[in-house]
Amino acid sequence: MKIKFYITTPIYYVNDVAHIGHSYTTITADIIARWKRLNNFDVFFVTGTDEHGEKIVSAAKKKGQTPLALCDEMSEKFKKIWNLLNISYTNFIRTTEKRHFIAVEKIVQTLFDKGFIFKKKYEGLYCTGCERFYSKKDLDKTGCCFFHKTKPLLQFEENYFFKLSAFQNLILDRITDPYHKEHIEILPKERKNEIIGKLKIGLEDISLSRSIVKWGIPLPFDKEQTAYVWIDALINYVTGLGYPEDINKFQKYWPADIQLMAKDILWFHAVIWPAILIGVELSPPKRIYAHGFFTLNGNKMSKSLSNVISPQELIDKYGVDATRYIVSTIIPFDSDGDISWHELTLKYNVDLANNLGNMISRIIKMAAKYFNLKTPHKINNLDLELVKKISKLLKVSFIINMNNIQLHKAAQSLQNAITFINKQIEYDTPWKIAKTDTSKLAHHIFSYLQAIDVIALYLLPFMPISAKKIWCATGANGNIDEVAKKYFKDFIIPQDGFSISGSQLQNMENLFLRIV
Repeated sequence: MKIKFYITTPIYYVNDVAHIGHSYTTITADIIARWKRLNNFDVFFVTGTDEHGEKIVSAAKKKGQTPLALCDEMSEKFKKIWNLLNISYTNFIRTTEKRHFIAVEKIVQTLFDKGFIFKKKYEGLYCTGCERFYSKKDLDKTGCCFFHKTKPLLQFEENYFFKLSAFQNLILDRITDPYHKEHIEILPKERKNEIIGKLKIGLEDISLSRSIVKWGIPLPFDKEQTAYVWIDALINYVTGLGYPEDINKFQKYWPADIQLMAKDILWFHAVIWPAILIGVELSPPKRIYAHGFFTLNGNKMSKSLSNVISPQELIDKYGVDATRYIVSTIIPFDSDGDISWHELTLKYNVDLANNLGNMISRIIKMAAKYFNLKTPHKINNLDLELVKKISKLLKVSFIINMNNIQLHKAAQSLQNAITFINKQIEYDTPWKIAKTDTSKLAHHIFSYLQAIDVIALYLLPFMPISAKKIWCATGANGNIDEVAKKYFKDFIIPQDGFSISGSQLQNMENLFLRIV
């Protein structure tokens, strides 16, 4: 029986197009989802778009559109780029959908009925960029928002508030006690410590609604007010599972096994979101992982600086699979990272063109030259020694790093295995053996092909299209996805290898041409 695995990205705000930061989170989530499927998990993967709030109204006005027309256009752009990047999401949620209105109304009404929502007049410092109120202690020394470097404006409203303060100890217990039945694991450790530190200082009740923002979901008990965009957005994670209409599906997959996001929205996901869930008697997510920020050549990416990298630019330069690999492995998931086009291209050339692509090309060329593009006949079990070494080399390091969302380390394990094969070829010197010992040459070429096949299995989550091309080129037996599932269950190499003797191979030029 399959174990369920529910993974989410944040939903992306549609006031602008997708950039490398969105791609980083979404590609990472997809790689993890694919990896879990290969390990026989029943995976549910949700992404989507956040479509309410002031910034949407403002962006729509600038383009001469209605807010809904802008949302329709932009959500389709996100879908298009995710489909182009081969993102295998199960559900794409839009917060303007009727099903999401139903979920928000249900949760907000339940919180109200339980006494966790109250109305009061409010005076606060409001950051339009963040679409949230701040207290002075949350701002920098100059009184500016840390993320937008602008001073929030003082606003007066009569809003509904959520009693966040009532959940301080309940959330703290779940984060700090690893044995709690509803433990919330926050990664990386330094982010967890930041959250704990702020929780210990104390929580303030937060605004749950806006009276002056009409582009949103009306509160079920007061249609003159709309749900605050962050409350609205967080609830998407249960909407995506069918809550509250398809309760069986929801109960099957909830709680989320891991929720991925950038560090700037960790507070909402690690504190406000669990409080909402506890308030309506639902379990909080099991694991929350916040990644760092990208900078480009030492500068923060922004439209004003014209230094934002789009997914399409990456695809145009490197191709779909290479983009997936480079973006997900260029920096550690839990750290900030400075990148440049030079570093991206260097990663492509070193890992893909020089190491992986060159290995495959040279082995296929030798099989073509010496064995007429056929897998040589297996002589004895010694022919499988190389692939068994590669399998052993990858088994522990790759798996541990994948499960810990350390994709850069998992990829390095893969590169180490590829380097091992390349060194083995240099040590064997098959081009010399070809002159004297055909039987020994057959042993080497057979073993190299099996090693390529196991590399292809490990490549599947990162580069599904390229892995399948490699699998076909080596004449490997069976559907690669099904073979991978069987292999990752017991790590047994088939007695006759993956590419069985006599299999027809395919000529393959370097999959990844070097970029200068």
